[in-house]
Amino acid sequence: MISKHLKTATPALVLLMAISTGAQGQANLEREYPELASFYDAFPVTHAAALDAIAKINADPQFAQARAELRQHLDEMKNMDHMQMMAHGSGHEMHSMDTNGPYGDISAQARAELVRIVRARHTDASATEAYDNAASLPTRASAVLAWGQQFQENLWDLWADPDMSVDAKVRATEAAIDDYQAGDKMHAISALPKPASMYLNHEYADSLKSAYPRISGLLWSNQWLKLASMEAIILGQVDPQYAGRVDVALERYYNKLGSDTGMSLFPSPVEMPTVPAISPTLYTMAPQASIIIDNLNMLSAAIADIVAYPDLDAWTREQAILKKVEQFISEENADDDMNYLLSALRGGIYNQGGPAIGQLMSSERNQPRDAMGMQHRMSMSAP
Repeated sequence: MISKHLKTATPALVLLMAISTGAQGQANLEREYPELASFYDAFPVTHAAALDAIAKINADPQFAQARAELRQHLDEMKNMDHMQMMAHGSGHEMHSMDTNGPYGDISAQARAELVRIVRARHTDASATEAYDNAASLPTRASAVLAWGQQFQENLWDLWADPDMSVDAKVRATEAAIDDYQAGDKMHAISALPKPASMYLNHEYADSLKSAYPRISGLLWSNQWLKLASMEAIILGQVDPQYAGRVDVALERYYNKLGSDTGMSLFPSPVEMPTVPAISPTLYTMAPQASIIIDNLNMLSAAIADIVAYPDLDAWTREQAILKKVEQFISEENADDDMNYLLSALRGGIYNQGGPAIGQLMSSERNQPRDAMGMQHRMSMSAP
């Protein structure tokens, strides 16, 4: 099947993407970490399926009253100041992570089906075409997400190569960034840090966590594993005492994944996992790649909120998604590096899913600076 955004691509771009998505696309991952490679194929398929499942529920007439009440709640939250929000509870606390949100059993059923998709085996082709096949995404948005997914796959496979030195991987990462930005300029996310407000404070913000808390937790758990596994891979290369810890990240992910109904041994992330918090070694080695990854994830979060927002007609939803895509492609509205780092860490390592391999048994937020420093050292140390 020919990708819808490749149909109009230049021959050079088609060749570049064909090479990058060929049989060697995850060769190192499949050889060194086959379980991770399987999950990496499953994640874009799951993400695309989640967006379509949410759009389908939002179009179901039987949930008209639930959508009206949710929209009223979201509108009220937008008009509250910070103190009012603290007193009332944040948006995602309207429906606890122990519930299925306003849509009840149908949301639980959707989550269970998504877990089955995560656990299933998928071909490289199905992963490559996942966003292309998502009915809830405009063509341009699916192209941006697919190109970003390819960049991340190339990056993860590069760092999984056991025969390349760390210095060589840093140089190869810089080349991969150049290929990503030059290979398809129309669909490449900016490498300048974007402010978190672009996904936290837009018109449709907080819709996914409020409407579909367990689906939100699942998608962020998937994102956590990608970052946590990268941290475990790199740490094992720069410090032998951390070798072989990918299995620790996988075990923690399975605990977050839990059962089909969403019961888990370890809570899913309630904040979006970011590179500086979950994979600080990648951020140290390749800060620009980290920014691109976090920008892609912020865009994905914003798109999910737009799709989840109740009673948006198809045209309004499409235009809102396209507007958000352009904001993340544009070089405008950039933040500085320090604000990016502070914003990423402000969400808290614990709330973003916890460290990849270290220990952090409670939130480090709202604690004295000395205590937070001790917690940070614990999260970076071996279990």
